[in-house]
Amino acid sequence: MKDTIVNDAELVLLLETGDERAFREIYDRYWHKLYRMAVGKVGSQENAKELIQDIFLDLWFRRNEVHIDELDRYLSSAVKYRVLNFIKKEIVKKKYELSVFAKSPETNRSTEDTLAFRELQQAIMTGIEQLPPKVQHIFRLNRIEHRSAFEISELLKMPERTVEYNITQALRLMREYLKDYVVYLLFFYFSFPELI
Repeated sequence: MKDTIVNDAELVLLLETGDERAFREIYDRYWHKLYRMAVGKVGSQENAKELIQDIFLDLWFRRNEVHIDELDRYLSSAVKYRVLNFIKKEIVKKKYELSVFAKSPETNRSTEDTLAFRELQQAIMTGIEQLPPKVQHIFRLNRIEHRSAFEISELLKMPERTVEYNITQALRLMREYLKDYVVYLLFFYFSFPELI
């Protein structure tokens, strides 16, 4: 590797050969920028640092698998998807905590509310099962396993735009299927927004 590399494309080519100095240069060049992008979104310096470390670890270990056209855009997108995943996981965690609380004896939720909520959950699951197989698979990966469109595109080896299109289609079909449950959805959204 040369003493000074100013071209990101050259860095990427060297990275693909396993050049550790190229990786260090990428790290030094982009760490602060990516950290600043993440810290305001995840609400914690520690979480932001961990998230950025994961991105660089992934970059090193997958250096021979990923095709990077523009390093800056690739890393910025990686931060975006990692932040979204982090937020989704936090939401799932809060929903779990709330569901445990909701099942405790001290809860004031009436039997009628509980039955309505269960009916809504069942309707959602039935709606998912009625989606076309490919759309259903992508929707489950995105909404149930909380994978980003980028992660799904990597997993299924299909363009990210195709994944996003399928997610949009699934949401449109689900909205149509759940139109009869709009009263339940509104009730639970306004009464228990954390659970929806």
